[in-house]
Amino acid sequence: MKNQLNYIDLFAGAGGLSEGFKKAGFNPIAHVEMDLAACLSLKTRVAYHHLKATNQFSTYEAYLKGDIDRDYLYDEFVPKEELDSVINLALGEENNNAIYSKIDAQLQNKDVDLIVGGPPCQAYSLVGRSRSSDNMESDPRNHLYIQYAEYLKRYQPKMFVFENVLGLLSANGGSYFKLMVDLFAKLGYEVQKYVLNASDFGVLQNRRRVVLIGYKKELNLNLPDFKPNQKINTTVSSVFEDLPILQTGEGIDKYVKYATKTNDYLKEMGIRNGINVLTQHISRPHKDYDKEIYRIAINLWDNEKKRLNYNDLPERLIKHNNTTSFFDRFKVVAANEKSSQTVVAHIAKDGHYYIHPDIKQNRSITVREAARLQSFPDDFYFEGVQEGKNRTAAFKQIGNAVPPLMAKEIAKNIKNLLL
Repeated sequence: MKNQLNYIDLFAGAGGLSEGFKKAGFNPIAHVEMDLAACLSLKTRVAYHHLKATNQFSTYEAYLKGDIDRDYLYDEFVPKEELDSVINLALGEENNNAIYSKIDAQLQNKDVDLIVGGPPCQAYSLVGRSRSSDNMESDPRNHLYIQYAEYLKRYQPKMFVFENVLGLLSANGGSYFKLMVDLFAKLGYEVQKYVLNASDFGVLQNRRRVVLIGYKKELNLNLPDFKPNQKINTTVSSVFEDLPILQTGEGIDKYVKYATKTNDYLKEMGIRNGINVLTQHISRPHKDYDKEIYRIAINLWDNEKKRLNYNDLPERLIKHNNTTSFFDRFKVVAANEKSSQTVVAHIAKDGHYYIHPDIKQNRSITVREAARLQSFPDDFYFEGVQEGKNRTAAFKQIGNAVPPLMAKEIAKNIKNLLL
C-alpha cells in the first residue's frame, strides 16, 4: 500500500483547501483556478514548499523582504514543472481538454486518489440571491458542479471533497443540491453531507459551510463524524496580540517585525510558525467620517456589548442610500469572543464589517489579520496582479478561501480511510 495520496484541486482559489491537505501529508498533482492573482499566490506557495524541502528557505525569506522579485524567484529557484502544476484556466467545455492535457502531464502515471474543491459560491449564497432580480437562477455558476463531475468521470478518484456555502442546500428550492447528488451517484459515488463550522477546528471565526464527501460505492467506507477540537480555549484577541500597532494608512509595503513573542494559540495552530518576516500587515486609509463611525461602533461594543445599527448613527454620518437593509454594515471584530464574524470576499471592497477591536488603532483589519482569522500561516503570501492592487486581490482571495485548519481536519480523516 502506498504511503502518499495524490489529489487535484479544482476551483482552487488561493489554496486554503489545498494547504490543509498538503499539511496532512497529501500530494498535490494540480491546482486549477481561473483568477490570475490567485494562481500567482498558488505558485508562490509552490515556491515556498520547494524551497523549504530543499533547504533554501532563506531564499523565500529574501522574497518576502523584497530582496528578490517574483519573476526571479520563479525563474531561478523553482523547477518549471512544479510551477506548471498551477493551471490558470476556467473549468468548462472550452478549456477542459487543455486542462486535462496539463493535468496528465503532471500525473506521469500516478493515480488520482482524491479531487477537492468547490465552485464559486455567489450563485448559491443567500446574500447573492437577495441582491439578484431572478434569485440567481440565470447565473451559469449554478451549473459548475457539472464541470466538477466531468473531472470525477475522467480521473475516477476514490473520494472527493466538495465545499460550498449553506445556501447550496436551499438554492432553487433545493433542486441544485438534489441534481448534484444524483449526478455524483450516477458516476458511482455515495455522498455524505456535512454542515461544518470552522470554529470547531481551531479557526477563530464563525464560518458554517456545506461539505460533501463522496466515495466510490464499492469501497463501502464508514465516513467519520467530525468532532470539535475541545483543546481550543482562547478568544479572537489571540490573532492580534503580537502584531505591530497601526493607525489608518500605516504599514510598510513589504514586511515588518513582530511586536512581541508569539502566543500559545498561534504557535499550536501553526499560524506563527517560526518565520520572523511579517508581511501584508498594512492598514487601509479611511475617511474621517468612517473613523468616527468606527469609534462609535467600538465604544458601543466595549461598553454595552451591542452592535451598531447603521440607522442609529447621527444623520451627518449616514452616507449610504440603502437604509432598509444591512443595518450591521459597520461591525467590530470582537476580541473577547470565541470567534469572529465570517470573513467574506466583500472585505476586498471595504473594511467596515471588520473593524479592529482596539479603539486606539481605529481602523479596519489588515490582510494579515484577516488571513489569521482564516487560519492561514504567516508565511503564506497573497499575490496581486496590478501594481498597487495587491491588497484588494489578497482580501478577495482570503474571503473566498476554505480555512486551512478546517481543511486539515477533513484531510486527516480521509487519509485514515484511504491508507
